[in-house]
Amino acid sequence: MRSLYFRVFMITIAVILVSAMLGFLLSNIYYHAKLKSFNDEKLVGIATQMKQFVEQEPATVEHYLNNAAALGYEIYVTDGKGYDQFYGREFRQKDLDKQAVDQVLSGEIYHGVAEFPSKPFITGFFDNQLSNTVGVHLQMGNASYALFMRPDVILQFGELRIFFALIGAFTVGISILLFIISTRYLVNPIERLSEATKRIAQGNYNLKLSTTRRDEIGQLAQHFMTMSRELERVDQARQQFVSNVSHEIQSPLTSIQGFAQLVADRDLPEQEREHYASIIEEESRHLSLLSKQLLLLSSLEQGHEDLTKVRFSLRDQFRQSVQVLQWQLEEKELLLRISVPESIQLYGNEVLLMQVWMNLLGNAVNHLPQGRSIEIRAEETNAQCVIYIRDTGDGIAAEHLPFLFDRFYRVDRARERSSGRTGLGLAIVQKIIRIHEGTIEVSSSTEGTVFTVTLPQM
Repeated sequence: MRSLYFRVFMITIAVILVSAMLGFLLSNIYYHAKLKSFNDEKLVGIATQMKQFVEQEPATVEHYLNNAAALGYEIYVTDGKGYDQFYGREFRQKDLDKQAVDQVLSGEIYHGVAEFPSKPFITGFFDNQLSNTVGVHLQMGNASYALFMRPDVILQFGELRIFFALIGAFTVGISILLFIISTRYLVNPIERLSEATKRIAQGNYNLKLSTTRRDEIGQLAQHFMTMSRELERVDQARQQFVSNVSHEIQSPLTSIQGFAQLVADRDLPEQEREHYASIIEEESRHLSLLSKQLLLLSSLEQGHEDLTKVRFSLRDQFRQSVQVLQWQLEEKELLLRISVPESIQLYGNEVLLMQVWMNLLGNAVNHLPQGRSIEIRAEETNAQCVIYIRDTGDGIAAEHLPFLFDRFYRVDRARERSSGRTGLGLAIVQKIIRIHEGTIEVSSSTEGTVFTVTLPQM
């Protein structure tokens, strides 16, 4: 497997090569588009000055052209009839056609630099060809000549070529070295995160990562620590859930098994047999309720993409809930007040939301002392529906409030267990509310408890 360092090194080299190639192409395009014609015009001016001096001082032509060549120019003089004289460094290609010579001899100016073919990977400025020159007519006495010239780039730049080449080589080399060294600043935290991932996979959530950096790596480490703590919490919740389920199932099963053995005794009086059989029936009913609620909770957590939603009246739902609980309300002489406007319409799953109201109202009825009251109130605010279910019970101790929606949590474990309740009701309520993109909160004091449900109105 290739290491991250190797990949960074190869990417660095590739970036340098691609950048150099693109830089060369763009520079070449700029030369052909802008600088070539300007360079041609400048060279024509220099060649014209040479022409004027030579025509005024024909006796010094050799000396003058040799000096000009020594200053950094390549010069070619011909009469088109066999006389050819070169001054300065030799041209790489002598590709000047006769038509160009005749053109200059006739008095025209040859713009070979401006007319040099534009090619992506060939820069005319450095191309030492005879056709890549400018030409002017030269008249010395009765003889006509054509003078062609171009700058000798190598001679003009001289040692600067080596200087710039060294600058480029050192720049590239030092850049690669510093880039690779600086990469450790990026790669090392990633390697530590990779090691932390392995530890999490082995179930070790006690991680300590440096979160002092304020860049994306620091944020990633911070999020990683948060994820680790959340995974630890989820794992503990899973273990606790398995333990609770095992306990909740084991208790009724033990009762059923024990009382079933007693019922099998033929000498057992009929009255006791009926009593034990009723206990077995009650425990079986508890197991059935527990399994149904576990299945419901599991289905809610698996997703709600196919959840059927309709628009319905909130007031009608509360009326149905109260009808179901009517006998319990009358038995405990509880006063119920409903203040829900007819105009409030909810958009959601009727069956699931009905279970929410049944759970909340059922809890209130079961825990309220005789003669107390329950109030149901709803209002619309900012495209939301807020439902308050308030009772005048003795309240819930503050230390229990943060755990009310946890699975199997019971404020009074002995009482809840004897009542046949599973401790899953409020967990299911919270899940249903979240599926509907709402929230549920609880507050309590010695004057009573209030559950506040907020649901969006689609």
